[in-house]
Amino acid sequence: MTLPGALAAAESAAPVESLDVVARMLGERLGASAVSFLITDFTGGSVVRLGASGSVDTDEPARRITLRGSLYDDVIRTQRPAVEDKGEGALVRIVAPVTNRGDAIGLLELFLPGEPDAEAMREIGETAHALAYIVIANRSYTDIYQWSRRTIPLSLAAEIQHRLLPESLACEAAQFAVAGALEPADHVGGDTFDYVIDRDAVQLSVTDAMGHDVAAALLATLLVGALRRARRAGADLVDQARQADEAMREHGRQGYVTGQLLRISLIDGTTEFINAGHPWPLRMRDGQVQEVTPKVDMPFGFDTPHTYRVQSLDLRPGDRLVMLTDGMLERNATTLDLADLIVHTRALHPREAARTLIAAIVDANDGHLQDDATVMCLDWHGIGDSRRDADTGADLADASEPKTDSGSDGEQPLM
Repeated sequence: MTLPGALAAAESAAPVESLDVVARMLGERLGASAVSFLITDFTGGSVVRLGASGSVDTDEPARRITLRGSLYDDVIRTQRPAVEDKGEGALVRIVAPVTNRGDAIGLLELFLPGEPDAEAMREIGETAHALAYIVIANRSYTDIYQWSRRTIPLSLAAEIQHRLLPESLACEAAQFAVAGALEPADHVGGDTFDYVIDRDAVQLSVTDAMGHDVAAALLATLLVGALRRARRAGADLVDQARQADEAMREHGRQGYVTGQLLRISLIDGTTEFINAGHPWPLRMRDGQVQEVTPKVDMPFGFDTPHTYRVQSLDLRPGDRLVMLTDGMLERNATTLDLADLIVHTRALHPREAARTLIAAIVDANDGHLQDDATVMCLDWHGIGDSRRDADTGADLADASEPKTDSGSDGEQPLM
């Protein structure tokens, strides 16, 4: 089994069957009794078995598996494959991360008659890497991947909101790693986040539309569309803000949106920042979290004369920057020590840190948010300082050996 062969077989199959084809090929190649792909949901809190081959039980509708405390959770968090051997006569279970540029798409799971050697583990890892590209290539043709990522049915407002987010919620590059997480309120509040990587810069935005439900989602759509249109036309940060503000005043029906725009040069590391009436970001440096307090301009859409100022942020290699919306700061969320939580999650990948921060806010509000909670977490490595291994997608500071577990992780076998 080769990488080109797996990709060719996947492309020959229907989009909804491409994962099953690769699972079958890998199973036959390694003599596996079962092979399956599990996709993560939007919140990162559970997985669904999607593509399968062999004797794995594929319930209809697909059974959702909670991640917390499971071997799956450990593999996603560490981005290291796990080998679970329960003793003589038992099948050996291998779980490998399916990830592209830091975006944890899902997991590849196999049951083998014996412990795999180094060559088999290499083949499993390469197949898992290929599966990430197969999902990315096929998810625009079918709704099955979108359906699988939904823990609960979305309201119309939440559906609109999710379509405004970047296709991948996390990204790694040589100079940085970034991830976002959003938990909608019971009545969607219009939060969004976005990022893009160009040849010479990475740009981030976090926005929060006034109001709730579909009205807020439509304001968010207008604002994100204006920002993307300006950015894709090559506008600088000031002109992006100006065009977004103009679009809101012309079409927003007296609504407004707060937001932050950030541009970091990948050439020299300089930063440009605009704050349009939004809560200040938090920066962690040398174990200390501080609020970054640049000047605040008017929200987008206010019908009073105003301009937007480009300011500089002090961002150094090793810093973690957390951009958030006011849903992270309101009501029961104030009982959390957000700065302390940022300190305690510093060792985690931005993807896992953002997920942990959001989960803490949800727990503090007993699962019912009054306002959307949104976080973007950026680790700045600095120019010319890559911490990314393209072969594994792992942080170079992490160990590359698979984790071996001869005991139970508390779950029942999935056979």
